[in-house]
Amino acid sequence: MIAARKIGKVFKSKPVIEGAGVNLKRAFGFSQVPLFDPFLLLDDFRSDNPADYLKGFPWHPHRGIETITYVLQGTVEHGDSLGNSGLITAGSVQWMTAGSGIIHEEMPFGDRHGFLAGFQLWANLPASQKMTTPRYRQISSAEIPKLHLDNGVEIHLISGHIEEQDGPVNNIVIDPEFLDITIPAGVTFTHHTIKGYTVLAYIIAGKGLFCREDEPFSYETEGVNYFDMETEQFLENETLVLFTDGDTITVTTEDDPLRFLLISGMPLNEPIAWHGPIVMNTQAELRKAFEEYQNGTFIQNG
Repeated sequence: MIAARKIGKVFKSKPVIEGAGVNLKRAFGFSQVPLFDPFLLLDDFRSDNPADYLKGFPWHPHRGIETITYVLQGTVEHGDSLGNSGLITAGSVQWMTAGSGIIHEEMPFGDRHGFLAGFQLWANLPASQKMTTPRYRQISSAEIPKLHLDNGVEIHLISGHIEEQDGPVNNIVIDPEFLDITIPAGVTFTHHTIKGYTVLAYIIAGKGLFCREDEPFSYETEGVNYFDMETEQFLENETLVLFTDGDTITVTTEDDPLRFLLISGMPLNEPIAWHGPIVMNTQAELRKAFEEYQNGTFIQNG
């Protein structure tokens, strides 16, 4: 029997300052571990004020994770210790596997109107691949399939598999699905998910009804849970939904269209030792990583 996923929790993203002084919104992060396993963090860096983002993210290390950067407007200039450099332009994705260690910088720039829009997701690596060789992949907008369904739904397929079409990102250990979905007004959309996988949605425009809940759900903002008694509540921009387990999700729009990121992956169910840009399985591994960074032996491949 096919089981429909329900809303497990709803979160509102919260302002944080990262890098050299970048103002962004965090949908989830360290304080929610391991709720989103295998995912660690999702940041929303949309702004029309260059002062919010121009200081950027100067050279810093990563180990034990993958970072996925999806840019919608503006550009992010990238450089790393593997010798890669270039621009993540509007509609494109950078999928970076830090593995045993990479040092990089990310410097954002707005479009001609000063607007920057993008998202960065951190995915954990299992213990068996924490020290794998680092890898960098740049996926242009032209490489990302744009699916147009009969009901008007549009899907940008970054990773995953829909209707015999594969996304350009594959061979990722957590078997992720990363979709950018736009649903027009007055449409119901159902999407199949893999049972046992973590599934979340982050709304980036419009409003919609998720799962048409028959029961109230937990709503978290500013670190406090509120019990929401409205069972037919429209969810809007900068809202994140974490679903319960099941085989499908259903999203409905009424008077307004809706755009959201739909992300899923296979949980690792492993211990997490996390400090700053490095995520390992034990505190000893974490200490070793920072010691190697300080003494210049952090980069072990390439």
